[in-house]
Amino acid sequence: MTNTDHTLLAEPVSLPEAPDAAIAMMDAEGIVVGWTHAAQQLVGYAAGEVVGRSAAHVLPPPEDARRALAFAEQCRARGGWSGTVAIGHRDGHTLRMTLRVSLLRGQGDDTRWLASVTDIGSLSSGATGGPVRESLLARAPIGIVVYDAQLRCVWVNDAMERHDGVPRHRRFGRCLKDSLPAVEAEALKVVMRQVLESGTTTVHEYRAWPPADRPREHAFSASFFCLQGADGTPLGVCSMTVDVTGNKRARERLAILSEASTHIGSTLDVMQTAQELAELTVPLLADHALVDLVEFVPFGVEPPARTGTTSGRPPLLRRAGLASVDLGLLELPWVREEVVHPHPDSPFSAAMRTGRSYLEPMLDTRSGPWVDHDAVRAQKVRDSGVHSLMVVPIRARRRVLGLALFGRSTEQTPFQEDDLLLAEELVTRAALCLDNALQYARERTAALALQRDLLPHRVQGGAAVEVASRYVPADMDHGVGGDWFDVVELSGARVALVVGDVVGHGINAAATMGRLRTAVRTLADLDLPPDELLARLDDTVRRLNDEDADDTDRLPSVVGATCLYAVYDPVSRRCTLARAGHPPPLVVDAQGRVTVPDLPAGAPLGLGLGLVPFESVELELPEGSVLALYSDGLVESRGEDIDVGLRRLGAALAQPGAALEDLCSRAMETLSAQAPADDVTLLLARTRALPPAQVASWDLPNELVTVPTARRLAARQLREWGLEPLVTDVESLVSELVTNAIRHGDGPIGLRLIQHRVLTCEVSDTNTGQPRSRHPGNLDEHGRGLHLVGRLSRRCGFRSVADGKVVWAEQDLRSPTGAR
Repeated sequence: MTNTDHTLLAEPVSLPEAPDAAIAMMDAEGIVVGWTHAAQQLVGYAAGEVVGRSAAHVLPPPEDARRALAFAEQCRARGGWSGTVAIGHRDGHTLRMTLRVSLLRGQGDDTRWLASVTDIGSLSSGATGGPVRESLLARAPIGIVVYDAQLRCVWVNDAMERHDGVPRHRRFGRCLKDSLPAVEAEALKVVMRQVLESGTTTVHEYRAWPPADRPREHAFSASFFCLQGADGTPLGVCSMTVDVTGNKRARERLAILSEASTHIGSTLDVMQTAQELAELTVPLLADHALVDLVEFVPFGVEPPARTGTTSGRPPLLRRAGLASVDLGLLELPWVREEVVHPHPDSPFSAAMRTGRSYLEPMLDTRSGPWVDHDAVRAQKVRDSGVHSLMVVPIRARRRVLGLALFGRSTEQTPFQEDDLLLAEELVTRAALCLDNALQYARERTAALALQRDLLPHRVQGGAAVEVASRYVPADMDHGVGGDWFDVVELSGARVALVVGDVVGHGINAAATMGRLRTAVRTLADLDLPPDELLARLDDTVRRLNDEDADDTDRLPSVVGATCLYAVYDPVSRRCTLARAGHPPPLVVDAQGRVTVPDLPAGAPLGLGLGLVPFESVELELPEGSVLALYSDGLVESRGEDIDVGLRRLGAALAQPGAALEDLCSRAMETLSAQAPADDVTLLLARTRALPPAQVASWDLPNELVTVPTARRLAARQLREWGLEPLVTDVESLVSELVTNAIRHGDGPIGLRLIQHRVLTCEVSDTNTGQPRSRHPGNLDEHGRGLHLVGRLSRRCGFRSVADGKVVWAEQDLRSPTGAR
């Protein structure tokens, strides 16, 4: 071995410490010939009180001389001894110490003994000592060299040669520069001069490659003690060297793993997680790192449990992470996000197929699978200088998600087994993050698909309104939410507009949204007033909450919801609205003026506040007015008052004559550049008005003679509208509806015909009772009226009004060419 075999790789750092290890040197007869300041601090004796006297003055001998002699012979036979002993302090009390006695050899057959003692009390107290004390506990080999005042080697133990490979005969009588490289010798010379002058102990750390393990870098810690004579003058320096590679590497591994816990998986993006893994390992573990994922994974799709296909070909990979100490040095055939085609017989495919890691400490790109399968890539690897490689499969839940490749080119030390263990631990942590991201992506995709299926695919406002809408799901960090909107065509050309928001995110919120939207549609078909509809909906939400609370196997899917429900009548041009904790609507008139109706807020649905009634407000909306219904995600943001969002939305909508689709786009542009933290929903409705010529109404007395009159009035109106084919059916409908009104009520009767997309026939009366269709027997004289109405119409029903009810029936316009 030459002197360059353990060259210092970095500028050494001397770290002074206050050690709890005391050092004493004795001759072959057990006479103390050297003492240290630390020994004086530990046992209370100064050098003048110990040097020149037997060690038994401090170390109590066995009870008899025969046992003492046997102990000495045992030390000589074994080359030393270690254990626990009792040492007398100068003030008279006894200390329990760990003792290590080491044999030192000099020129010829001369020998000396070096005793190292450490207070057990300081060890149990948790005090942190130096590497020498740690080695005492572990009984690790300690390399010991004693230098004289001129820093020439005079004594050395056998373990020192195993540390640096320098034999004894090349050390004795020589200075450091004769056995060490100049840089290291000069650094150690400075350290030992400081120890001689100050009398304190100094620790010096360095890296080297011992002959017994040349491919692997080792870390050494050398502690330097000043040996004093009887008069306290420095006699020389004792160095004790310990191989702390295990401790150092363990600390480095813990530091890397600690970094991994904070730097890998910062988002739920699989590509970002793969890049974080690559960036973390360079240069802490490798010079170059690549992360390739099975092609399904970056798109949020899990790979099959068994990789590969029936043809035996490995799955395609997509490069997801890339890091290097010099990206220009490593010219890769695939860049990030491109598809990678592994060869079926390559080590990469083998790792994918078996799920086991692959380690090649000394990479041979001249022969073997590298050249046989991909000569071009082999040449690129040779040009890059990569000489050591690790391939680690990324596995989660018995599925291989991809591969992580680590290479070294600048760092000359090849990868070892412990490097592979560290790489596998890092990849395992990244795999957990990737698996979480995949599960989240799968759930979010399902929730989005469910929500899109539950939301209306195409909304129409009929003859009442022109509508346009927008829906933007929440971002990846928060998931899909429970927003919904709907447009429901009602009888008499009216239309219901609704926007709601279920509290929470995820698939549960989307599923609950679907249940509430269905409930609203069902209640809307009953033609309930907005306030009564919200009261019924509140009962529905509370029942859902109660059902979930009774089911202990599932989490509650509903916590609360908000809703805004509006009904617009194009005949009267009036709109009735009510809300349950939802943001108020905006009304934009034909001139672009924006107002916020004074609409009572109401309590959110499902919070158990049903005793507080909901209130409806009726507005008159001239033709061409725009009614804007939205969710809070459009106007609310952190650090900003909702009034600011409302003004911003109002300014975007204040565009007279603009198309509704353009207004929706302008409203969406008011959102911040960042993805929204909550779903954003917007429903715009521009009001229309039915011309008076399309509506005919009559007030009729409550008398049986009214029935023929009502038939004649309806038939004449249909002929004026060019709807002669409907006359017969409509006469029958009018006859039955008016007869029922006369039979079950005592107030005036109203008849109204509305021609829009269909023909609606309405009969109003003052009776608040609900009409019910019956199935009469063959001999019954009554009960067939509503049954006949249902057979003659495309749709029929009734609705409550302030002074009674309205029963209605619809007919398709069979002669649209003749309708005006």
